[in-house]
Amino acid sequence: MACHPSSSGKKVSAICTSWSSSRVQADSPGHDDRTNRSLNNEWVEITNTTRDVINLRGWTLRDDDGNRYRFDNVRLAGRATIRIHTGSGRDTRTDLFQNSRDYIWDNRSDTATLRDDRGRTVDTESWGRRHH
Repeated sequence: MACHPSSSGKKVSAICTSWSSSRVQADSPGHDDRTNRSLNNEWVEITNTTRDVINLRGWTLRDDDGNRYRFDNVRLAGRATIRIHTGSGRDTRTDLFQNSRDYIWDNRSDTATLRDDRGRTVDTESWGRRHH
C-alpha cells in the first residue's frame, strides 16, 4: 500500500486504500451475461482509514486496459468505505456506478490503480498470473 501527499496537503495515509481479495470482486458471481445485475456484482472498494473526510474529485480508478472511472465531487468520510460498481445505478454515499455496459475487471489477471487528482498513483492491487 503506497501513501503519497494528496492535493489537499494531507498525507494520503488519509486514504491509504484497503485492497484485498475481499475488496476487489473482479469476477461477478454466476454467468457473465452482461445484465446490469451481473455488471454491478463486479466492484472495487476503497476505504479511508483515517478520521478525516477526503474529497475524491478528480481522482481516477483504472484497469490495465485503460478503462478509467473519474470521481466527481465525492466526499469519503473518515473510516468509511465506498464501493465502485461496473454497471449502472444511482450513486449513494456508499456505492458509485461506472455506468459501463461491459465488464471492466479481467477475471484472470488485472491491476486496479487509484490515482489522485494530480495523476499520482495512490495505490494498486494486482491479481492473476501476469502480476506475480
